Amino acid sequence: MPRPIRATLKASALRHNLKLARETAGEAKVWAVVKANAYGHGLERAARALADADGYALLDFQEAARLRLAGVTKPILMLEGFFRPLDVNLLFKYGLTPVIHNAEQVELIKHMDLPSELDLYLKVNSGMNRLGFGVDDLRPAYNTLRLHPRVGSITLMTHFADAEGPGGVHDQLRWFNELVHAFEAPRSVANSAALLRFKETREGWVRPGIMLYGCSPFADWSAEEIGLLPAMTLSSELIGVQNLAPGERVGYGFTFEAKEPMTIGIVACGYADGYPRHAGTGTPVLVAGKRTRIVGRVAMDMLCVDISDIEEAYIGTAVTLWGEGLPADEVAAAAGTVSYELLCALAPRVPVHEET
Repeated sequence: MPRPIRATLKASALRHNLKLARETAGEAKVWAVVKANAYGHGLERAARALADADGYALLDFQEAARLRLAGVTKPILMLEGFFRPLDVNLLFKYGLTPVIHNAEQVELIKHMDLPSELDLYLKVNSGMNRLGFGVDDLRPAYNTLRLHPRVGSITLMTHFADAEGPGGVHDQLRWFNELVHAFEAPRSVANSAALLRFKETREGWVRPGIMLYGCSPFADWSAEEIGLLPAMTLSSELIGVQNLAPGERVGYGFTFEAKEPMTIGIVACGYADGYPRHAGTGTPVLVAGKRTRIVGRVAMDMLCVDISDIEEAYIGTAVTLWGEGLPADEVAAAAGTVSYELLCALAPRVPVHEET
């Protein structure tokens, strides 16, 4: 018998969340961001569920090839562009749109005899200071690309550092607008947080990511309040039960000590399955549909939960680690991380069950 842990992925939730993104975006077109194996949900299955998107955005050429081999014909945006000269051939082989974000990429395009027209995105560094062109080098990069006879459309894009936080997008958006106001080109600026919070970013092409998978980018605005549905539920079962006397301790490092008589359940899930090792005592979990907490340190294959007040809990009782009934955002916050990390960390050894 296989271990009882599994991830359940709901295509209907992905479709629902994409519909919400589309309605929010208005007239803007939608790139469904499916990087990192669709945030751990499985690239091909997510692409099928997100088929109503106008295109897909990712950054790995192997994943782009997988989409094409799966029959995807819609545009694919390469968020980090290309990394070496041979990659340019892959752009044409698979019909990909690269993001150009450094002078080396511009020079490579400039000196290449491109086999056919190539549409590009040109990334503007509006203050995040990761990738993109700033005030001194944006115009030369744009002009060089625009003069190439085989370069087609050029879309100007940027990325916000704090769309989900107190800083918002206003300073970066103002700087972006100042840099690009003289260019007659389409734009793409909105990630999930900007799309949901700032109407002024809903133009050209928007790039929702985490919201498609049913998680909120905000600390103070839940997925449920936004209207999102969780696409992934990680579940398992109790495989052991222990009764503790006061003073007895639990797990590696004895990081938890019982203050009174209690019962703990042992769950078949650990950090080798993708559950965060740094999730400490108090991290929420559902046992038999009832909320309780992790106690002690998460191990490679197991974790312990307090079932003292759950009389119906026994070996084989269902456990929800995150998903339906327990938002991944809440689990992530308790573990000191973000839902992005939880979803992306789902281990290959966890069986996946897909529901339509």
